[in-house]
Amino acid sequence: MQPTSEPAAVVVLALVVLPFAAAAVTPLVYRVLGERTAYYAAAVALACFGLVASQYGTHGSVSFDWIPALGVSLRFYVDGLSLLIGFLASGVGVLILTYSRGYMHDEPGKAKYYTALLAFMGSMLGVAFAADLVALFVFWELTSLSSFILIGHYSDQASSQYAARKSMLITVSGGLFMLVGFLLLANVTGTFDLSWIVNHPEQVRESLHSAGLFVPVLGLVAIGAAAKSAQVPLHVWLPNAMEAPTPVSAFLHSATMVKAGVYLVGRFRPVFLPEGVHGIPEWSAVFTVLGLATMTIAAILAVAATDIKELLAYSTASHLGLIVAGFGFASDLGAETGAFHILNHALFKAALFLVAGIIAHEAGTRKIAELGGLWDDLPVTGAITVVAALGMAGVPPFNGFYSKEFLFDAAYHAAELQGGLAWLYPVVAVFGSVFTFLYSIRFLMLFFGDKPDRLHVHSPPKAMLVPPAILGVLAALVGLGGVTATFGVAPAALDHFVAEVMGSVSPPGTEVHFSYYLPDHVTPPVLMSAITIAVGAAAYPFYDDLHRGINRLLSVDPLRANWWYDGTVDGLNEASATAVPRIQTGLLRTYATWTLAGVVALALGGYLAASVALPAFEFAPDMTLPLALVLGVAVVGATAVALAPSHISGVLTLSILGFMVAIFYVLADAPDLALTQLVVETLTLVIFLLVLDRLPAFYGELKRSRAVRDGALSLAVGATVAVTVLVSTAAQPDLIASYFIDSHNTVDVAGGHNIVNVILVDYRAFDTMGEISVVAMAALSVLTLVAMRERGGTQ
Repeated sequence: MQPTSEPAAVVVLALVVLPFAAAAVTPLVYRVLGERTAYYAAAVALACFGLVASQYGTHGSVSFDWIPALGVSLRFYVDGLSLLIGFLASGVGVLILTYSRGYMHDEPGKAKYYTALLAFMGSMLGVAFAADLVALFVFWELTSLSSFILIGHYSDQASSQYAARKSMLITVSGGLFMLVGFLLLANVTGTFDLSWIVNHPEQVRESLHSAGLFVPVLGLVAIGAAAKSAQVPLHVWLPNAMEAPTPVSAFLHSATMVKAGVYLVGRFRPVFLPEGVHGIPEWSAVFTVLGLATMTIAAILAVAATDIKELLAYSTASHLGLIVAGFGFASDLGAETGAFHILNHALFKAALFLVAGIIAHEAGTRKIAELGGLWDDLPVTGAITVVAALGMAGVPPFNGFYSKEFLFDAAYHAAELQGGLAWLYPVVAVFGSVFTFLYSIRFLMLFFGDKPDRLHVHSPPKAMLVPPAILGVLAALVGLGGVTATFGVAPAALDHFVAEVMGSVSPPGTEVHFSYYLPDHVTPPVLMSAITIAVGAAAYPFYDDLHRGINRLLSVDPLRANWWYDGTVDGLNEASATAVPRIQTGLLRTYATWTLAGVVALALGGYLAASVALPAFEFAPDMTLPLALVLGVAVVGATAVALAPSHISGVLTLSILGFMVAIFYVLADAPDLALTQLVVETLTLVIFLLVLDRLPAFYGELKRSRAVRDGALSLAVGATVAVTVLVSTAAQPDLIASYFIDSHNTVDVAGGHNIVNVILVDYRAFDTMGEISVVAMAALSVLTLVAMRERGGTQ
């Protein structure tokens, strides 16, 4: 099943770079084309789609050097999963950018809008094809950055600012957890090459288990994926992100950005999912439970929605949960579920978001209670909605039915295999699907029933109608393919492509086959679908009661995820407001205290974390009585500094230490160092005395608590320095001094008689010359100022 030809390096690089290059010149293009810049951006997306299509049938990686010293390359990997995400990012991008020509007609900031959309598309293509952990993280964060700009498009509105900050905080924070997981994975495997990691899962699992890092790395990657794909409880950013223009919602939050999270789950599925597992592996325990919980909770929240874009936002989170749950199951049915529903969801959800944009644009409202009877004014839009909404509901023979049927089959198969609590899998899947059916039918019913008297609807421009129509037709064709397959006429191209995606999310060497069709006999999944539709149809007349009941429950603060998010953020803001006056006091003493305390904590904490052992401490065997006396005087001088009654006496006693060090160098046969020490110590003493002459003689009484704190900090700093010296001098490396001691490299070659002088004059000649030049210029400046002293004040 795997293609044999290699991807073209230049083509893969071009399809990632092209959107960024186009985004860089978009502001200039907008000056020339104005609103027709939408067609320029759509042409760029179409070119990227063509480049992605040109790589269909290839498999493998291409690499370009990036940071060779760290083993990091700009490496790209082409397989079924990357092609699927690439097709969605570029293909849906063409339709969204074309749709933007009509939608953004009266909107502000269009140059920024198209620039950010192209940059986002390039970032998403980078995520899809990245085959290096560092490159994947960079593109991953670029999607968060560009989406921050797009979600906050209406930068003068507080709600837009709030939504952009929330999405950035959650998705970027999740990305940082993911980065830690990547670094641990690279440290264990010894490579950042994602393509190697994916193709050698057994070695990777064995290495992670040996290091005791399998579960931590799995958890860190899961947090990153959950944050990006809006899984519970990190789903709270997605509904607020609907503050963005509708084309942004359709592009980022149905077909691309949120798909990055499920892409990550699919990409790492072969690595973390052991073969031949009969129990519940860690992978399934995390992602199946997470996905089903998100699918159900988000579907319930969608029923509580009062705004059509809010309904679609929760619906998106719910269907992403379905995909994550599918990838979580260890069977081939799980791979089928995830691979096929990524495609189906992108088709019907992007179409519905564009429909929502048409409704809001032409009816002037997004409130569900204010809409109804839209079919008479928007018949084509209504027809698109029928196909897309019934696909979202999972009603046969529409496209969403087939992938949801795969989920039911995977859940029932896992329950049969594992037993016990695993029987909750099919129960929860059906329960969540009932709410999916309810909100899907509620969205569809906007086009039927009575039309409110005050509702006036206009016809949309063709630029806004054609893109959702294309998506609706594609969704209908996928659904029709299942019907024809029932009669023996299968959509071979689609089956082959989905099989390629399944192969990408399955362990290497797995034989995969894909086909879908309407069921022709009763099976457990068919019964589950029938129960879902029957219960949903029976419950729909009570939709308003369910809507009100759920909202009453959500009025209890702890039951709302937003309450936890807002409370955490507000609490951090209050903590910052309280801490700033205590930290930024304007006093040097405070800043020195925090700085030194931080250095001590980091240094000693690092030694403890690295389990650094202190070397045995003993006096040098060649210690002489004069050296011992000098060191003893130094200790007395240090004690005198602490007990000095005034600043002057403290500085004078401090100089005793410096002069004792100079004498120590003399006794150690290092006269050059002794002379340098004497000069430095003398200058330091003079400078101290000059400064003290300008300071007040009395500062007030020192509080006992402050004295204790300063004393403790001084001891901690001294201990840190002492430990650092002991640790750094304990090793016996290949000393660089041996190179200079060798007579062939110093005395004989340079003609000198002192190693220090030879190093300064020969090996560090330019450095020494620069230092001498600085000193000479300073001396000349001083002499000039002294000579001009008698000439007057202004010269």
